Order: sequence, then structure tokens, then C-alpha cells
Amino acid sequence: MLLVAYDNAQILDIACPSGALDIANRYGATPPYRIELGTVGRRPATSSAGIALAAGQRLETVTGPLDTLMVVGGAGYEDAATDPHLVTHVRRLAAQSHRIVSVCTGAYVLAAAGLLDHRRATTHWGYAAQLAARHPTVAVDVAPLYVRDGNVYTSAGVTSALDLTLSLIEDDHGPTLARAVARELVSYLHRPADQAQISMFLAAPPPGDRLVRDLAGHIAAHLAEDLSPAALAARAGVSTRHLTRLFSAHLGTTPARAVRAARTEAAAHLVRSSELSLAAIARRCGFGSAQTLRQAFVDHYGMPGDRIRRMPDMPRPRTPLPRETPVP
Repeated sequence: MLLVAYDNAQILDIACPSGALDIANRYGATPPYRIELGTVGRRPATSSAGIALAAGQRLETVTGPLDTLMVVGGAGYEDAATDPHLVTHVRRLAAQSHRIVSVCTGAYVLAAAGLLDHRRATTHWGYAAQLAARHPTVAVDVAPLYVRDGNVYTSAGVTSALDLTLSLIEDDHGPTLARAVARELVSYLHRPADQAQISMFLAAPPPGDRLVRDLAGHIAAHLAEDLSPAALAARAGVSTRHLTRLFSAHLGTTPARAVRAARTEAAAHLVRSSELSLAAIARRCGFGSAQTLRQAFVDHYGMPGDRIRRMPDMPRPRTPLPRETPVP
């Protein structure tokens, strides 16, 4: 794998894939992954965290065939996407690569090289609208954690690179090795590609009770699944009555209301940051229909989805989000 970096790259975009592949090698990946970092002129890439990373490869002299070409993202993506030398060599090397991958805003570099034209792609939700406006031939889908279109893979923000890399390891070596790598990383095997990027639980303080905290994470990660009080209680191994007490004490709301709020806020983010239809957003976020989602928007925000889409900022909920409350 050749990782393409530049100044002000996000260090996690580099560390997540390279770390996972290194562990795969230690667990016996055959053939092993060869991981290289390449830059224009083989210059060190100073990450946005201020840590300088030495490049092992000069992009100008790298030739294929390559198994995987991966372009990372980060705060320097604008300069990278407008650097003619970087873009030219990414385009050249992509033609000699078995698969082409971007992490987060690395999608801007692939788009600048013409590698996403007429393809479905994703990037970090906060940068998706700009990518779509700048490159109208790219079908930007902000919802998934990562997207595969042919031999081109794009992923959302930072840690989604780990999910994508685990998926690549599974494709290359099977699920047993991918599970071993995930265990070593103390991670889930990998989140599914179509899991929503955003949930209100990312913005809320974590509940103090471990069971409620684990269920909150489960809700955030599985918005389209069965999240009824009975299903959540069964997952936690408690009665629905006890589950309601726990949610009331630690989140100040009922399980059903917490789920509805999580789904509604995730849907609102998708309405604002994507061109997906209301019906598609409803399906991704666990609503039975577009009409049900419309009513949820009115109940939660006091306005319909089309007005939310036109607003310059996210609207405030009519009622406060679930927050931890003191236990009597």
C-alpha cells in the first residue's frame, strides 16, 4: 500500500490504515502488506498535529503496479487538491493500481484527478456539500461510512478509515484475519459501510451508567435496526421496566423518546449535508416512511425538512436533548 500524504494531513488518516495493516502482517497476512508513505519530492509531511512524518517514497519516481493507492485527508486538503504535481502523480499511479482509496477529505484529491467522475463517493459529512458543488459529476453520498464504486473506495472522517481498512483486510485474507486485527485493536470487527456518520449521541455528554452508555452507543450505530424498548431491554439483559428507569435517571427521557430523538437528529444532519431524498433518509435512519420523518421533524424542531435544508445552521430542538440527570 502506498499512502499519499502532504502537509497538514490528519495523522489518524495515516495511523488507522497503516496500524491495522501492520497488525495484519503480524497475524500472518500472506502475502504481507508492504506499507509506504509517499510525498511530492519525498519531503517530510508535517501533520496538522505538528508531527513530521518522514516519507519513504518520492511520488515522482514511484511506478506500478500497486495493490492499493490511498490518499489521506486533513486540514491541508485544499492545497493538496490544487497542487498540480500531487494531482498528476495520483492520477498516474491510480492507473497502475488495483484499487484506489481516499480517507476523509482525501476525496478532494481523487476528485481533482478525475478519479471520482460519474462515481458514487463519500467524505466527511462536514465537507460533502462543498465536494458536490465543486465536482458536480461526482455522486456524493454523505450518509455511509465508506463507499465502494468499482475499484475506487472513499471513506468518511478519520476513524472510518479503520472500518474501511478492516473491510479491505477481510476482502484480501478473509474474515478470520480481519476479526483478529479488530480484537488486537480492541475494536468492533468493523462498522457496516452504510452506517450513518452522525448521531446526536456524539454531541451529548456520555451517560454515567455503563449499561445506558453502551445502549446509547448501540442506538447511535444501528439507527435503522429494531430499537424498540423490548429489543433494547433484551440486549441489556434487563426488563423493559428497569430499562425505562435507567433511561429516565441517566438521560432524563424514555428509551423510545431517546431513539426517536437520535434518529431525527441524524436525519436532520443528512437533510442538510446531502441531496438524498427524504424517503432515502427515512430508511437510513430507521423511520417507516418519509411522512413519519416529516412528522418527527415538526415534533422535534417545529419545522419541516425542506426548511431545515435551507437553514444556514442546524436548528435547535424544541425540547432539550436527553442529558444526564442526577440519580435521586
